[in-house]
Amino acid sequence: MPKLIRMYITQALIGFAISAVFVTGLLYLNVANLWHLVTHSTDGPLAVFLLFMFNGIVFSGVQFGVAIMRMTADDDDTGSKRQPEPLLNPSMIPVPVRHDDPRERRRR
Repeated sequence: MPKLIRMYITQALIGFAISAVFVTGLLYLNVANLWHLVTHSTDGPLAVFLLFMFNGIVFSGVQFGVAIMRMTADDDDTGSKRQPEPLLNPSMIPVPVRHDDPRERRRR
């Protein structure tokens, strides 16, 4: 199995584990009286399953994104392709030049 696919599956499983902990915490702490709503409704198990699945999708996507962004290259490149600006030669300091626009004289 390619390393990227293995890493994606691993990060997805971690994301769904975080989702399970999150949903369990929501139910245990009874946030917004969620425990009562879930246990006293016929659609309660479906609501818990959907809460787990949708949070799992979000958390696994974020987990995978963080894992990809934390990957480093083997070389010591800073990541920027821009070359640093050379230091200005003191004899090449920019000098402001005044330019009179002929259209400005007509407006006055």
